[in-house]
Amino acid sequence: MDIRKVKKLIELLEESDVSEIEIHEGEESVRISRQTAMAATVVAPPAMQAAAPVAAVPDPMPAAPAAAADSLPPGTIVPSPMVGTFYRASGPGETPFVEEGKTVSKGETLCIIEAMKILNQIESDVSGTVRAILVQDGQPVEYGEPLMVVD
Repeated sequence: MDIRKVKKLIELLEESDVSEIEIHEGEESVRISRQTAMAATVVAPPAMQAAAPVAAVPDPMPAAPAAAADSLPPGTIVPSPMVGTFYRASGPGETPFVEEGKTVSKGETLCIIEAMKILNQIESDVSGTVRAILVQDGQPVEYGEPLMVVD
């Protein structure tokens, strides 16, 4: 879409009482909305959206509230490396990979996180004893969410 058209749309929006406008031209679309400050958003065609690079990488371990951090046992926190569903075992009715109190070695599988129909094995970065399993089997997890504590 031509930038001159986008500028003209912004001018029309400023001159009217309309708070939002969205225009589609083939696979391209533009959505302009008025909020506390004027904001313009240009949406790329679907093929370009999939190939768009990630602008910023979120912090791998977001700051947890102090109350939650104080309630964890001492040790190395194993964070979730992705968004998905947490599983303690390789399948329903199977023996869990680890239990609280079990000794694990570096590289040993701790759990599985299913993301987009792919089962991702999460391995321990340290050797030690599993002090706490912080997530229930089958529970959804967020990126950076603490899964376990290994000491």
